[in-house]
Amino acid sequence: MKITMIDASNYFKGLLLLIGKDRKITDPEIELMQRIGKALGFEKKFCDTSIHDILENRYILDRPPEFSSKELATKFMKDGLTLAASDNEIHPFEEEWLLSTAKINGLDIKWFIQEKQKTMNRKSIQAHLEVDGLTVQYS
Repeated sequence: MKITMIDASNYFKGLLLLIGKDRKITDPEIELMQRIGKALGFEKKFCDTSIHDILENRYILDRPPEFSSKELATKFMKDGLTLAASDNEIHPFEEEWLLSTAKINGLDIKWFIQEKQKTMNRKSIQAHLEVDGLTVQYS
């Protein structure tokens, strides 16, 4: 799926905000965010700095991202659930933020609950990311 640079930026920023919701950033979250940043074409140094600074950055607006399509929002939500569950739990603040993102993007809440269950039941949390199937258009 081809996406715009704005959508790619919102995708990365949205997941950055998500990992900060529980006020701790774990090694699995860092690894996944580096992988996501690379898949979206962002430089490693930018990704590392963004991940490191997210808890202290008071200038970043903490609002759920709105995407240009429901298809992209669905992919974001799946990756968000994978990221949130990477430390073997989905913190209530992470879930609340993901639910807000689902609502803003017109996604069904029942679908979200089913996806959350699927994610928690998965054996390998890091095996597949939706972002791997995205291609950023730079023009």
